[in-house]
Amino acid sequence: MPETTTDPRFANIAAKLHAHAAVHPGFSAQLSIRIGDGLVCDELAGTGLDVDSMTGVYSVSKGVAALVIAQLVYDGALELDRAIVDYWPEFGAQGKTAITVRQALSHRAGLPVAARTLSIGELADAGAASVLAEQRPLWAPDSAFGYHALTIGILMEELVRRSAGTTLQRFFETQIREPLAADFYLGLPEDLDHRYRWVEDPRLDPTQAAEVASRPPVDALAAAVFSNTDAPDDRSPQGVSTNNVAIRRRGPAAIGGVGNARGLSSLYAATLAGARRPIAAPDVFADLAQQQSWGIDRVLNVANCFGTVFMLPQPRMPFGSVGAYGHDGAGGALAFADPTTGVAFAYIPSPMQYPGGADPLSIELARDAMLVARAIA
Repeated sequence: MPETTTDPRFANIAAKLHAHAAVHPGFSAQLSIRIGDGLVCDELAGTGLDVDSMTGVYSVSKGVAALVIAQLVYDGALELDRAIVDYWPEFGAQGKTAITVRQALSHRAGLPVAARTLSIGELADAGAASVLAEQRPLWAPDSAFGYHALTIGILMEELVRRSAGTTLQRFFETQIREPLAADFYLGLPEDLDHRYRWVEDPRLDPTQAAEVASRPPVDALAAAVFSNTDAPDDRSPQGVSTNNVAIRRRGPAAIGGVGNARGLSSLYAATLAGARRPIAAPDVFADLAQQQSWGIDRVLNVANCFGTVFMLPQPRMPFGSVGAYGHDGAGGALAFADPTTGVAFAYIPSPMQYPGGADPLSIELARDAMLVARAIA
C-alpha cells in the first residue's frame, strides 16, 4: 500500500485532520494537497478508507467533467458564448435558441429537472439529452439560476458528443485521466472494483437527527429535482449513487465520479500555471472561474456562487482565494485549484458528512492550506 507523507510545514493541517478522527469514531478521510506538481500533504485519517481506495464523490464529479469542457474550449472545439443550437440544433425547441453554452453550464438555462422521469440507463446517454432538448425552460433563460443537479451533467455530455464526436467519459479517460495517471474515473472499470469503498449514510448524533426531523419541507421544484430518476435517492445498490454498479460503470458527469484524494488533487494541479502536463491554458480556467451566478439558488434555497460549471468561494463556503474554482459533493468531499497560491486541494470523507455538501472540516483545512501556502511563497 502506498505510504502517506506530509511536508513538515503542513503538519498542523495533518494533525487537525487526525484530531478530528480521534474524537469521531467511525470517521475516516483522505486529504491530498499539492503545490505545483509537488505533493505537500498526503494523509489518511481514521478507519474505513485506505490511502489508495476509491469511493464515490457525487457532485465533485461536475468539476472533473468541467476539465473536459476546458480542454475543448482550449482546442477551439467549443465556444462558451456561442448558442447551444450551433452544436446541437434540436436543443432550440420551446424558446431555447438563444441559450449559450456558458449560460447552460452556469445553472441559468431553466432546465434543472427533466420533463419526465429518467431511467438510470439514460443518465449517461443521448436519451436524457433528447428530453431536455424538447422541453420548455422552467424560467426565462438567464433570468435566474438554480442548481441543475443532474441535468448539467446531461448538458455537458451532449455538448461533448456534438463538439468532439465522442463521449465525455471517453474523452476524459483518453485525453486527461490516462496521460496524468490520475486515480479518478468517470466510469470505473470492473477490474478496479476491489478498490471501491461503499458510500455510507451519515451517522447523525441526536442533535443532528432532531435538526433533520424538524426541517420544513422543500418546495415542489427542489423535490422534483431530487426525484427525477426511476431509482431511489439513497445508497442502496439500486439507488442514485456509485454504490449502484450501473452508475459506477457509466460515470454520469453530474454524480458518477469514483476516485481518491490523490487522484483529484493531481487533476486540479494540472489546471494551474506551470503544470507538467497542463489540461488547458490558465486563461481558459480563469474564464471558467469568472462569476456567472451569485445569490439565492432557486433550487437549493441557499446562497450559491458559480462560474461556468465550477463552484466558486463565497461567504457560505470560503474555501479558497479570489479566483479559486472547484466543486463539492453531497457526501462532504471537496476538490479545487487556487491559482493565487498554486494549491490543488482534495478531501474525501467517509461516511457521508452532515449537513451535506462540503464538510465544514474541509473548509477549515482548505483555509489553513491557503495560509501555509501564502507564508511559504
